[in-house]
Amino acid sequence: MVSFTDPSGDAIECFPSVVAERGGELRFGFDAERLVASPEWTIVRSFKRLLNDPSPDAVLSIGSSIVPATQLLAAFFSALRRALLEGSNIGPLLEPGEKIEAFIAAPANAHSTQRFLCLDAFRRAGFDVLGLLNEPSAAGFEYTHRYRNTLTSKKDRVVVYDIGGGTFDVSLLRMTGALHEVVATSGMNRLGGDDFDGELMALALAKVGVAREALAPRAERLLLEQCRNAKEQLNPSSRKLTLELATSLGKLAPKPEITIEVGEFYARLAPLIERTIRSMLSVICQDDTLDDGARELPSEIAGIYVVGGASSLPAVGRALREAFGKRVHRSPYPSASAAIGLAIAADKDAGMQLSDRFSRVFGVFREARSGSEVTFDPIFQRDVILPNGGDELAVVERTYRAAHNVGHFRYVECAEVDPSGQPRGDMASFADIYFPFDPGLQNRNAELGSVSVERLHDGGPLIRETYAVNAHGIVEVRITNLDDRYELAYRLSPSASA
Repeated sequence: MVSFTDPSGDAIECFPSVVAERGGELRFGFDAERLVASPEWTIVRSFKRLLNDPSPDAVLSIGSSIVPATQLLAAFFSALRRALLEGSNIGPLLEPGEKIEAFIAAPANAHSTQRFLCLDAFRRAGFDVLGLLNEPSAAGFEYTHRYRNTLTSKKDRVVVYDIGGGTFDVSLLRMTGALHEVVATSGMNRLGGDDFDGELMALALAKVGVAREALAPRAERLLLEQCRNAKEQLNPSSRKLTLELATSLGKLAPKPEITIEVGEFYARLAPLIERTIRSMLSVICQDDTLDDGARELPSEIAGIYVVGGASSLPAVGRALREAFGKRVHRSPYPSASAAIGLAIAADKDAGMQLSDRFSRVFGVFREARSGSEVTFDPIFQRDVILPNGGDELAVVERTYRAAHNVGHFRYVECAEVDPSGQPRGDMASFADIYFPFDPGLQNRNAELGSVSVERLHDGGPLIRETYAVNAHGIVEVRITNLDDRYELAYRLSPSASA
């Protein structure tokens, strides 16, 4: 386990996911945390929640700076690498110039470009990247390592319930010996410990009659930090918590401090926790045999494994145990469970194997009827099994005779498709791609978006679309005119090389 020495000299088992900005200057991790009380700096926690734009060219607004997402991530991971070399317990073990190998994890619900950005940023920061897994899949390896005796031939499934600071993920895994098979996965990109902090702040402000809109940015930030610290100090026997309003709100504080009943705080969190349980139930019973009111687990499930930093809040474990009883297990290292699982996955001698699945639906909107209609074609469904690694790819092809002069493809990833095959739920829209079916347009790629879609009366060329997804869940697209072998290749972005 890696630990860092923070500016106060204390050992910390995580590198803070924090960025600070002032006049174009960026600081990360512990350097950023030290600036929380400074009115000159803008502080953003759990900034991966900002990575919703699926384009590799996406830019993020941090304070007064507009920063390309790739640049921000690479700078953050470079700061992490420096902290590993200069301020961690493994720094002395590394030789000068030695590469740091990293096996990394992403939220199960992350779309393809988020995964690509993560891999690319780690490499730019100087890490030797061994691979990427979904976070709950990685935690599943730690479960098997620690609780193998709970697994039998009749109870071979485990639900990994992963709630972190900014996201919630859940996966259902089947474990047979050393083979882990991901049966289903789901998640929410904006639900985690940060939202718990926000609910505590909203409760405190409501009790003293202060509107959040009335707070200056620094006052809001300081109060939110107090709420975060107070939340993290709660234990199963806690009954009350105290917030020092004068420290954060200054003259706006109607009284120096406020005491809040922990039970009232937990009641406010109940709807958020219930949302995670419903998401978990949808993964457990994909055939809809378990309704929202039911809480009895199928007999083949050995347990629910609770991981993630936000799972340390007693209200989370209490709600799960009340719903599912003794089959709820919490990792003794909830914040590091995925990291332990990644270490096991990276160890070739451990003998563990993972059969992971595509966590979202990838598809394309197409023009139909001379552009007067649009249809959706789901290419990769959530049950597609990903390759085990290396250069292998899971491939899907579409071959057809083109009916129009221009192919207009609008690629999206979504949470699921409805019974009619239409996308629904959380959706990430990728850039439009235009392909010249008419050979006369092949030298006019930059103009294709303005060309009117028309039917080819003499019959169009034979077209093959090839879609490949690799072990990291990243999709590549290749469109080929089989008649004249004209071909374009894309990585889900208009900036990708053709």
